[in-house]
Amino acid sequence: MMEPTVREQYNRMAALYDRVWSRYLAKTLSFLHGWAPIAPTSTVLDVACGTGEFERLLLSKQPTQPVVGIDLAEKMLAIAQAKCRHYPNVSFQKASVSALPLVDRSFDVVVSASAFHYFDEPIAALLEMKRVLKSDGKLIILDWCKDDLLCRLYDFVLQQFDPAYRQCYTQAEFHTFLQTAGFQIQRATRRRVSLAWEVMAVIAKPTVIETVQKEQ
Repeated sequence: MMEPTVREQYNRMAALYDRVWSRYLAKTLSFLHGWAPIAPTSTVLDVACGTGEFERLLLSKQPTQPVVGIDLAEKMLAIAQAKCRHYPNVSFQKASVSALPLVDRSFDVVVSASAFHYFDEPIAALLEMKRVLKSDGKLIILDWCKDDLLCRLYDFVLQQFDPAYRQCYTQAEFHTFLQTAGFQIQRATRRRVSLAWEVMAVIAKPTVIETVQKEQ
């Protein structure tokens, strides 16, 4: 299980995280925010929220947005809490995506940005996100795209040298995970956000299974 390693690594780098990843965060999160708009009244869960940069961006446009952020790393969460300390509608919790301490069907939107490549069990994570998502809610995920040559190189190197890293996926693999977990893809894209990074993004909804009663 990689979660303890992920927690330790991100607690170590928390103080420098925003500075090191500032350009990547600005490009990916501003793209995601524009591409997958969220209604101001929607209750939002941010999975692997890190230092709360998505919350900061969301609140700059919609200051009353109800948001819960979860992450494994206490020191990342402390920074997120400091950024959002003036917003009573925002809260943060230490939690794993594999066991969310949240009520079934309690969120309109579940979002996760640049974290899917750390999840130990991708389908199990998606099922847990689906559990807390309302039946008419939407899932928004952005992650690295292994269809890109540079991302394939990063993936190879990180698997050799980064014990916290699991792997990134092609767009087709990612979509298969979603469909297996019971999501219907509403919108999907790939986007080069810089010379160094190509990401994929998706908006998906829980599949509605309609039961048809046969006449006797």
